[in-house]
Parts: sequence; structure tokens; C-alpha cells
Amino acid sequence: MEFIILPMDVLLNKRKLQEGGPVQKYIDSEVLRYSSPYVPLRTGAAEGSGIRHTRIGSGEVRYKTPYIRKIYYDRDMNFQGAPQRGAYWFERMKADHRDDILRGAIKIAGGKVGK
Repeated sequence: MEFIILPMDVLLNKRKLQEGGPVQKYIDSEVLRYSSPYVPLRTGAAEGSGIRHTRIGSGEVRYKTPYIRKIYYDRDMNFQGAPQRGAYWFERMKADHRDDILRGAIKIAGGKVGK
């Protein structure tokens, strides 16, 4: 019996897991989509910056405005649309939608999704 291990890049491509590939593009776009209702929305600039500064498929979702760090970490601010919209939006979105994103990524990679 012969056991052949394919090169890593072949295995990753087969499962669409290569850098910048379909799975990563899906994850990046779903993070932006699911984060949208959590991002503070006074003017829409914060949410827009995530869309403008994220390169889908890079594995990095970036929000970039002069004040973004302050509003992300400041729990004491009064946000319109609170309590859903507000500080730590990525962490809160992830707590609510992590499994949804993972299930979609598994499907794209050709895996089996459990219940």
C-alpha cells in the first residue's frame, strides 16, 4: 500500500483555503455584514470605513477613522441604537454570529456541517 501526501498548497487549494481564496473572502465579507448592525451609526462613517479599508480576502477587517479607536473601546459613550450598536462591536458580533460564519466557511471548503 502506498501512502501519498499531497503538497500543502495543493491541499489548501482543493479545500479553497488558500490565502485570499474563497473561504477567506467569505469570512471577511460576513464579518463586515454581521458587524454592520453593531457598529455605531451617528453619521455612518465608522461602518463606511470598514467597507472602504477592508480588502476582502486579506483576513483583516479594518475600520480606519481618526476616532475609531476611541469609540471601539469606550463603553461609557452613549450610542444611538444602543445596546446593539456600541463599543467592542466585533467581539459582540462574534459572540452572536461566530457559528454562522464558521458553518458557511465549512460548506465552502467542502466540509460537513453538524447541527
